[in-house]
Amino acid sequence: MRILLFTGKGGVGKSTVAAGTAALAAAGGQRTLVLSTDAAHSLADAYGVAVGAEPTEVADGLHVQQVDAQLRFQQSWAEIQGYLLSVLDVAGLDPVAAEELTVIPGAEEVLALLELRLHARSGDWDVIVVDCAPTAETLRLLALPEALGWYMQRVFPAERRIVKALRPVLNRAAGVPMPGDSVFDAVERLHAELDEVRELLTGPGASVRLVLTPESIVLAEARRSYTTLSLYGYRVDGVVANRVFPADGADDWRAGWVLAQDDVLEQVEQSFHGLPIWRSVYRPREPVGVEALAGLAREVYGDSDPLAPPEGDGPFRVRRTSTGAVLHLALPHVTRADVDLARNGDDLVVTVGSYRRVLTLPSGLARLRVAGARVETGELLVRFREETPEKERA
Repeated sequence: MRILLFTGKGGVGKSTVAAGTAALAAAGGQRTLVLSTDAAHSLADAYGVAVGAEPTEVADGLHVQQVDAQLRFQQSWAEIQGYLLSVLDVAGLDPVAAEELTVIPGAEEVLALLELRLHARSGDWDVIVVDCAPTAETLRLLALPEALGWYMQRVFPAERRIVKALRPVLNRAAGVPMPGDSVFDAVERLHAELDEVRELLTGPGASVRLVLTPESIVLAEARRSYTTLSLYGYRVDGVVANRVFPADGADDWRAGWVLAQDDVLEQVEQSFHGLPIWRSVYRPREPVGVEALAGLAREVYGDSDPLAPPEGDGPFRVRRTSTGAVLHLALPHVTRADVDLARNGDDLVVTVGSYRRVLTLPSGLARLRVAGARVETGELLVRFREETPEKERA
């Protein structure tokens, strides 16, 4: 199964490109589902049809879904929300306000990921296309499964044991109900589901496609997104430059735009060297409907296969050496000065700008010491070596 995620700065046309790619896949005989993690669902508008909370067939082999966040929220969050409501009730908070406070920020996006997991497990689809939220929200969303995993491994077991042992005392002393086993079970279940989503999205059949317009500000954000997606282990397999002005028959005003866009497009080629760069020309009218979107995608991808699996080993790999190992983490567009690296027990903490990834080292690396690190040709290389016995050091 092939999973494609489309993201980009708000307003660059990522929903249109995602919808077109899905329409083209279905036209080629693939059982295709396209769904959105963006709270501002645009897929129904793109296809020009009504779309429901369950997969809706809009053409042969093409189904569209706008996730019913309320329904999925009740299914996945009910136990946890019930406990939080009981705490806020003791605090005397108005029930309506309490219910609003217990809805986690970004719940719609998270639940759309859980919906993706269910569809991937069903075996009903050959291709799943995800129209993601704008880049900042998408990056936070894709970082969530691993961050929650760290908490579940390091903090959650001890917290659960402490609460279980002290629950009667804490209930009486604080006057606030302590979480029961059902609440902890719900958190564990949510973590397991999100962990499965991460495995899917970092696997060899999944990749992210960046959509941008030929503007300097948009390009700068796309470059940062490429770096951050790589930091979290997600493969970027191509870039779609959307709304490119055609040069033919341009008047003076449009000719100026063509020249300005050409400068940015040259920077796009340099910034994403080695990745396919597809172009979509600015059209006189917005493509709406399955046929119009499939036609757009045919022009964009040309002779290339839009569903080709990503090549290479992915952003993260470990190479064994005679003295230890080298950890490779792709970090395009960064220098050594941009990266902060720290070792904390079995964790390697990598910080790039405002984004941080806590890598739990596999056992083979955890027993080794960090011998050095450098950034080279868009990769962070961390060298690990065997501990030198005391006698040899003396």
